[in-house]
Amino acid sequence: MTDINSAVIPIVIMLLLVGGVTACIRFYFRYERHRTEVLTAELAKNREQAERAVRQQERSQAQIAELTGRVAALEQLLRNVG
Repeated sequence: MTDINSAVIPIVIMLLLVGGVTACIRFYFRYERHRTEVLTAELAKNREQAERAVRQQERSQAQIAELTGRVAALEQLLRNVG
């Protein structure tokens, strides 16, 4: 009959290896989940900034259109006077 220690040591080594690999896989997926959450938050911020930029551009275009109309009216007035 074989000694019990000769069977226990390889079993313990295998359990340690399996536990280490399991811990590494667990930490990897936890890291990936955290990374995904951070990227999602960043994308949401970028989307909000883009929407603000679009609103600002629309306001600027409206102001430019209004000023263009005023300039055209002023040019017409100057032509009528001169």
